[in-house]
Amino acid sequence: MFRVKGTTTNLCSKADLNLNKNEEISSYTTGNTEDSGLDAHVLETASGGKSQIAFTILKLLGAIYIFLVSLKLMSAGLGLLGGKIAENLLSITTFPFIALFIGILATAIIQSSSTITTIIVALVASGEISLANAIPMIMGANIGTAVTSTIVSLGHIGNRDEFEGAVSGASVHDFFNILIVVILLPLELFTGFLEKSSLLFASWFEIKNGIVFTDSLSLLTKSSEWILALFNNNPYMGLFGGVLLLFISLRLLTYILKNLLVGVREQNMNKYVFGRPFRSLLMGFLTTAAIQSSSVTSSLMVPLVATRKVSLERAFNFLMGANIGTTSTVIIAALFLGMEGGASALACAFVHLLFNLFGVFLLFPFEKLRTLPVNLAKGLGKYARKSRFYGIAYVISVFFIIPFILIAITTDFL
Repeated sequence: MFRVKGTTTNLCSKADLNLNKNEEISSYTTGNTEDSGLDAHVLETASGGKSQIAFTILKLLGAIYIFLVSLKLMSAGLGLLGGKIAENLLSITTFPFIALFIGILATAIIQSSSTITTIIVALVASGEISLANAIPMIMGANIGTAVTSTIVSLGHIGNRDEFEGAVSGASVHDFFNILIVVILLPLELFTGFLEKSSLLFASWFEIKNGIVFTDSLSLLTKSSEWILALFNNNPYMGLFGGVLLLFISLRLLTYILKNLLVGVREQNMNKYVFGRPFRSLLMGFLTTAAIQSSSVTSSLMVPLVATRKVSLERAFNFLMGANIGTTSTVIIAALFLGMEGGASALACAFVHLLFNLFGVFLLFPFEKLRTLPVNLAKGLGKYARKSRFYGIAYVISVFFIIPFILIAITTDFL
């Protein structure tokens, strides 16, 4: 009897063991994670999560495309309104400080430092202005290029937390360029080191003919031109359409980034793109050199900082790299334009490069100096959080009112 009972007991134990194994296997195949201890989110990602992520990335690319088209559309509209004004401004070079503000105002009107610097290169090559007079304007163009990202920050004006981060993320680029101008402009006026260095570099190159420089953002340009054509090239309608698309794309970008860059993906982005200062600097350089627009890359940083996906300190390293990357447009243009006075044109392009390189070398190696523009930007962001008026007043005064008044009272521009 004991043997039968023991056998029965053993059989029951084996049956229970098999049952437990079947339940464990069932938990894997049917998704029952309560008994297996597996995370349901991991299983969902393994089965259908990849397609969902792919769809989200497609939505993100679509939002970025709308965003970039809005920038091009606003730039085209402003170009129709103020293209001749910008050219007239650039022809007025009486005093270095006035030339500096001319560069700021002209770039704020066109919203492209590459465009303004290329115009300056052409003016120098044609003999309309001297290289010495062009240097302060190039510095001013570097400050003025940040107007696009600063205008983009206004798209977050409806949310105080986001607006604080957006204003900080946009203005850190301004404060960096302003700080470098404060250091390098007096040094240039007393020593002429930028002019001498750029002429030396230009003498090492031979200007070639017959090669046309093309814009890698031609698809965006065609899209904005097509939209403008729908409005019979009306600049006001172009500006209105650009602002409308800007706000729509920013809302989409903010929503998608909040949902996409969470958990592991946010950590990976911060690790591989913004993880170390030099890596972030390099990524900023490569990205901007590829798309030939620091306005675009700096504007793309605004939603990331506004939604706290990237810290302001890490974004600043990226923006310093973008400052160097944007010089590729002008250098390639000067190398391949093949115009009379090409050596002077190339020297002018090298001024743009050396100014940005010296700026990065002055701040990047020293952490205390590197944090100065960041702290200034954070301070402005806090003021903008308290009152949105500060953010709006900053854009209007720094990029438009102050330069215009200083130019108007010292010249016969009016």
